Amino acid sequence: MDKHAKRRLDRAHAGLVQGEDPVAWVTEADAVEAAARYPRLAVRGALFGAAAREPGGPWRIVVPVRSGMPQETRDSLQSMFFFRAKDDTDDPAVRRELLKAVRVLEREPVDEVEVLGTTYRVVRADEFARWGDDGLEPPRPTDPEPVFRVWERQPGERRSDDTDAVLDPETVRGVMAEALRIGLREFHYTGERYPADVRADSLEAVTTHPDIAMLPVTFGIVERHGDGWQPHGSLAPTPHDARRDLYVGLGGLWARVYEWDDEQRERYRAAGELFRAAGRADEARVDGREFRICRVERMIRFGPDGPEGPRPSDIDRYGPMKMHPRMDEDGTVHHDEDDEGDEDDATDRP
Repeated sequence: MDKHAKRRLDRAHAGLVQGEDPVAWVTEADAVEAAARYPRLAVRGALFGAAAREPGGPWRIVVPVRSGMPQETRDSLQSMFFFRAKDDTDDPAVRRELLKAVRVLEREPVDEVEVLGTTYRVVRADEFARWGDDGLEPPRPTDPEPVFRVWERQPGERRSDDTDAVLDPETVRGVMAEALRIGLREFHYTGERYPADVRADSLEAVTTHPDIAMLPVTFGIVERHGDGWQPHGSLAPTPHDARRDLYVGLGGLWARVYEWDDEQRERYRAAGELFRAAGRADEARVDGREFRICRVERMIRFGPDGPEGPRPSDIDRYGPMKMHPRMDEDGTVHHDEDDEGDEDDATDRP
């Protein structure tokens, strides 16, 4: 361990002792127990989102880090700039600058763009969970839960804690969290299931982006398959949000998607009601299938110029494309016009 890492660990320990915060002590005890019960890390792979930085300020997440490929995040940035131009300004100069970025993202797979003095970057994260003898780690007792558990979706509900999260590799959150962050600095892909170029890019990133910033913890549904676990659906900000996703799936969503007969539909619905009645259960079983709510962490590598972007070996299944109608700098949207040349400049999804 280098001197800088040791100083950070010492600072984390001193903060815990001097703070005299009973919640922090319980959280730290949970982390120690989790490290003992789930000592290994299971890596799923890369996720992508976008971060922004104003001059002199920190990097902040502006597009949640949950996309499976970089182009999905570029599309999200294109939409974000379009709707800012449409709804958030009456200044033609501001709108013109926003629409300029939209046009770039329609045509080019860029990973960084400057808009109105702010730098926006597509960022890359690695997603992982702890693994022990009984499988993936479930939520911890100290993970945040809503005061009132609601099992139905609510209008306008926020589904990510990423937005506006500050990316700072120097932030110290606790002794165990700091020890994990330091240990992850040397992490790179080694398994033969990863192609050679993926392993090479991963190893190079240890040198080019040696620091680690941790994103907010998330939660997801996994299903046991033999000795492994298969993820279901997207990540959720709290254990209860993930439980609700499982309840909705069991209660009818999966039946509609997979066109089950009435008997199978009823078995899953009944399993969903039992799961809901248990309140804070983290496992459900039906038809020989086992589902679990698991705890998922994400890390973003940092180098001298900030968070790591997509690597050459990261794959996009499609390229840039025009996603919105033409807009004038006065805010007029032309829904029924075909822009000449757009078909030649954009790449359609397959």
